[in-house]
Amino acid sequence: MLTQSTDAIVNSQAVICGVPTTDQFGLVAGHANLVASEFCYGRDEEIYGEDEPADYVYQVVRGAVRSYKLLSDGRRQISAFHLPGDVFGLVSGSVHRLTAEAIVDTAVRLVKRRGLEQAATTDVNVARNLWTMTATDLRHAEDHMLLLGRKTAIERVATFLLEMDHRLSVTGTMALPMCRRDIADYLGLTLETVSRALSQLHSEGVLDFCGARQIILRNRRKLHSIDM
Repeated sequence: MLTQSTDAIVNSQAVICGVPTTDQFGLVAGHANLVASEFCYGRDEEIYGEDEPADYVYQVVRGAVRSYKLLSDGRRQISAFHLPGDVFGLVSGSVHRLTAEAIVDTAVRLVKRRGLEQAATTDVNVARNLWTMTATDLRHAEDHMLLLGRKTAIERVATFLLEMDHRLSVTGTMALPMCRRDIADYLGLTLETVSRALSQLHSEGVLDFCGARQIILRNRRKLHSIDM
């Protein structure tokens, strides 16, 4: 589902070039000489749905995205949170196995998957960067499987906080774009269990709350010891 906002498009349909070396998506598109478009989505708006054609590969420009699957009984399992710079929608089949939604007002840029695949057959740099992005997704899936299968509730919350600390922390504060319901569905826990775990960590001096979704970690060493 592509919904383009004309007043929010930045360099729409412009060839990506001159991107930072850390921007693998930009490097791939630049090597392949592909055209990128930018689209904006409102909070909770669907970017693509399960079983829809996987025609594009996406990168978060600003905002945040969740990828999830709905079970037959209505329960939701979030597989990943995609933050600025993250690439998503790169799948092996012809359709998406998950749904992707904007968590907050979000902008993404995208390129046609077919163009990437064609470029990878002739350009070793494109193939190498696609492999790196795929390997990163696989590593995250393996870590998430371990978290869901073997860790206790408090260990899962500790793992999540350390992940977000690495990806989001600015001047010591994490501004989480996702709500506690999202966190619970990512960790395979109930909302009440997540809230109790956060309260326990707060009472033990591991973290402080600064606003509804802002967290300050006070004792990362203890958090790492819980996550071991």
